[in-house]
Amino acid sequence: MADIYLCPSMMCADFGNLKNEVTSLEKAGADIFHIDIMDGKYVPTIGMGLQDFKVIRETTDLMLDVHLMVEKPSAYVQMFAELGADIIYIHPNSENLPESTLYKIKSYGKKAGIVLNPGTSISEIQELLPLVDYVLVMTVYVGFSGQKYLDFVDDKIHQLLTLKTDHHFELVVDGAITPDKIQKWRSLGVKGFVLGTSALFGKNQSYDELISNYRSRQVVNLQTKTR
Repeated sequence: MADIYLCPSMMCADFGNLKNEVTSLEKAGADIFHIDIMDGKYVPTIGMGLQDFKVIRETTDLMLDVHLMVEKPSAYVQMFAELGADIIYIHPNSENLPESTLYKIKSYGKKAGIVLNPGTSISEIQELLPLVDYVLVMTVYVGFSGQKYLDFVDDKIHQLLTLKTDHHFELVVDGAITPDKIQKWRSLGVKGFVLGTSALFGKNQSYDELISNYRSRQVVNLQTKTR
């Protein structure tokens, strides 16, 4: 696989043209499709639905990751594993026994990930690091779109980059990820980048041009579409 993972956030895609969006993004060189699932309880908003997930899974053979912003994610693991998710992320503070849920994910042959919220300290999740394949660091507050990148999270990313040498997980960042953030963090060892409206969707440039430029480290002058 590529030296970095570029992961389109499918909540930002055109839902009315979802199959074509998936096909275009795959042809452009996307690595993993990122799918946000919310229950309206853990976060006060609703994300993508099961039908959206099924459409994406039926349209592509690329990896799909599921970010479960839900209470008691253990109740969702079997369903998404059987529907074809490849990576399942949980929020450790969303249930009492997150380690049990991580083992459950792996029992289905899937990759297990945890999410670090902006307000969560590294010490709160450190004991789970030997159990996971991925750590998803939120650089905005979960559940809301259109936010600015939270610079104070940078210290946590640096800490995790040090810790991952001992625990062998991959580090992924999500939230207002701009082209300059991709170049900054990839040079320091971050592997995955969830791309939304700050870098990929709603731009005048094609998906092919943007993804190619990000992968080749070219400077991109983004142009937002006007309605």
